[in-house]
Amino acid sequence: MMLNTKNYDYLIVGAGPFGSIFAHEAAKLGKRSLIIEKRDHIGGNMYTHTEEGIQVHDFGAHIFHTDNKEVWNYINKFAEFNGFTNQVIANYKGDLYNLPFNMNTFYEMWGTKTPAEAKAKIEEQKAAAGISGSPKNLEEQAISLIGTDIYEKLIKGYTEKQWGRKATELPAFIIKRLPVRFIYDNNYFNHRYQGIPTGGYTQIFDKLLDNDLIDVQTGVDFFDNKDAYLAEFPRVLYTGMIDKFYDYKFGELEYRSLRFETETIDTDNYQGNSVVNYTDAETPYTRVMEWKHFDYKGASEDKTIITREYPQDWDRTKEAYYPVNDEKNTALYKQYAKEARTNKQVLFGGRLGGYRYFDMDQVINATFNAIREEFDLADDYRFDQN
Repeated sequence: MMLNTKNYDYLIVGAGPFGSIFAHEAAKLGKRSLIIEKRDHIGGNMYTHTEEGIQVHDFGAHIFHTDNKEVWNYINKFAEFNGFTNQVIANYKGDLYNLPFNMNTFYEMWGTKTPAEAKAKIEEQKAAAGISGSPKNLEEQAISLIGTDIYEKLIKGYTEKQWGRKATELPAFIIKRLPVRFIYDNNYFNHRYQGIPTGGYTQIFDKLLDNDLIDVQTGVDFFDNKDAYLAEFPRVLYTGMIDKFYDYKFGELEYRSLRFETETIDTDNYQGNSVVNYTDAETPYTRVMEWKHFDYKGASEDKTIITREYPQDWDRTKEAYYPVNDEKNTALYKQYAKEARTNKQVLFGGRLGGYRYFDMDQVINATFNAIREEFDLADDYRFDQN
C-alpha cells in the first residue's frame, strides 16, 4: 500500500490545534505534510459551525484566554476576536450565584459585605470542618479555600458529576488553583487577553491549512493502516491517545468523556447568560451554554441555540476529553512517555498525546516549543512575528 506519493516530510495524525499549527509552520519552512483526521472535520474540539446566524461550539464552550502575548498575537493573525469575557452563573436548586468565587458570591451566600467579613466566615467554616495541615483530597482543599457552604452548594455536586467520583476520592490539586477573589469581579479567567473569534474557530483552521504544501484527509483513521503509515512516512506527528498508539501495552489510561444535547428554541433569549452551571448532584448535566451570548454578530433575533453538557464515563467507543491525572494514571503515563522518548520516528503532542488537559493557549505554546525543537529554531524565535 503506497501512501507517500507526494514525498511528504510529515504525516500528521489529527487536525486539531497542535497538528494544524505544526503543519502551517512546517510549510513556512518548506516542509510538506499530510494530515489525516478520523473525524469528518478539521479543528478538533475547537470546531464551530453557523446555524441561525449563531456560532455553535460543537464540543463545549471554547473561550480564548491567555497572558501569553506571543500566543495572543499569533491567533489574532487568523481571526478577529470580540473581547468576550466569561461571567458564569451557578444555579443550585434554583438559587443563583456568581462565579468565580468573589465578593458577589459571598454576599449572595452569606450577606457579607467586606473582604474581612468573607474571610472570617471562611475561616470559621474551615475550623468547624476540622481542616488543618495539607489537604488530603479535593473536598478538604475546597473547604480550606472557600468554606463548607460554598463547597456543598457550588463545588461538590458539580465536581462529582464532572469526574464520576466522590470528592473525597479526587486529588487536591484538581482544585488547587480555584479562583477566589475578595473583590467584586465576575470575570472568570482574569487573563489580560480574552475573547472569541467573530465568525467562529473553524475559519482559523481553514486559514492555517490553506497551503499547497499541506494536504488534509478527513474521515481517515490512522489505526486502519498504522503499520503502512509508519513504513511510508519518515516522520510522524501523532496527537491521538498515547496508550492506544502503543496498543495499551502497559494498560489503559483513564479519561472522562462528554455528551452534548443541542436545541434550537423559538425565543430571542433563553437564560440571559452565556454559561449557567448546574451545581446540584441531581441535575444530570453540568452546564447549559447559550451560544448567541458568546458572539451576537449576525445572530437570529427570534431564535436561540442552547447546548446541555453531560459528563459521562469513557470507554474506547467515546471521545476522550479529560485525562484523569491522578497518581495511578500519572504513573502509567510515565511508562508510555518513557517509551515515546525512545521513538525517533514519532513525535507525540497535544492533549491526548501528552495525557494532560490543555487550555487553548497552552496547546499553542506547546506546539511552538515542539516546532522550535524539531526545526532547531532559536529559543527567542517568535511565531507572531514570522
